[in-house]
Formats: sequence, structure tokens, C-alpha cells
Amino acid sequence: MKVCMVGSSGGHLTHLYMLKPFWQNKERFWVTFDKEDAKSLLKDEKMYPCYYPTNRSLKALFINTKLAWGILRKEKPDIIISSGAAVAVPFFYLGKFLGAKTIYIEVFDRIDKPTITGKMVYPITDKFIVEWEEMKKVYPKAVNLGSIF
Repeated sequence: MKVCMVGSSGGHLTHLYMLKPFWQNKERFWVTFDKEDAKSLLKDEKMYPCYYPTNRSLKALFINTKLAWGILRKEKPDIIISSGAAVAVPFFYLGKFLGAKTIYIEVFDRIDKPTITGKMVYPITDKFIVEWEEMKKVYPKAVNLGSIF
């Protein structure tokens, strides 16, 4: 099983890294911002840099969609996992098109309101995970697995 871990650097990347018990024994690669925190945390990991800043940027969406197409066709992941933010969107949609399963984890600091990325990927995500029971009112198909932190 090959896993693609995709997300912004900072808290989103930390969130994904905390899933280490799941991904540590699997073939994997990461897609994140080419920033010092990501380079340090992922120094021994296969990492593809993506374009940023991404928030509400059509330019970033276009560039990251092109990157996603090339990376996903080359790597052929079985599963794509993300906790956001915007860079996840093209990877989820193109990944689904190419046959990958998707898992989205809504961020811990959202207790009763959705993120923009969460709203965008919710319709096509195979497993949507929330960390607060209140979020199941926002995302009825979600599974509450509690806090990752």
C-alpha cells in the first residue's frame, strides 16, 4: 500500500505527522510547502514541494492541480490522506479520478464550523474524520475518532 500525505506546512503537517503509527511501515510520500519546518520534520522522507500561498488563490489552485496530476500519475498512491489546507483539493479530486481512496481529517480547532477545504472535499472523500462530536452536525457522514493530539 502506498500512501500520499498532503497538506500545508505548520499545524496541518504536524497533524499528519502524528499519524506516524499508521504510516511508518508503509510506502509513502509527502506533498507540502517547501518551508523550513517541513524540510526539518520530513528530512528523511520523500517529499514533493507544492506551490504556496494557497488560501483563496486561483493561481495556486492551477499550479497545484498541474503538480498533482504529475505527482499522482508518477507515484500512483492507493490512499491520499490530508488534514488541509487548500493544497489537498486538487490531490483529492485528481486522486479519486485516478482510483485512489481518500481520507480527510478535519482540523482539531474546528469544533462546530467547517473549513473551506473540508467543505470542498467532503462530497468525494471516502472517509471523512472529525475530532469533535459537534462536527457530525456539519458533516453527517463523518466518523468521530476523537483527538489526534
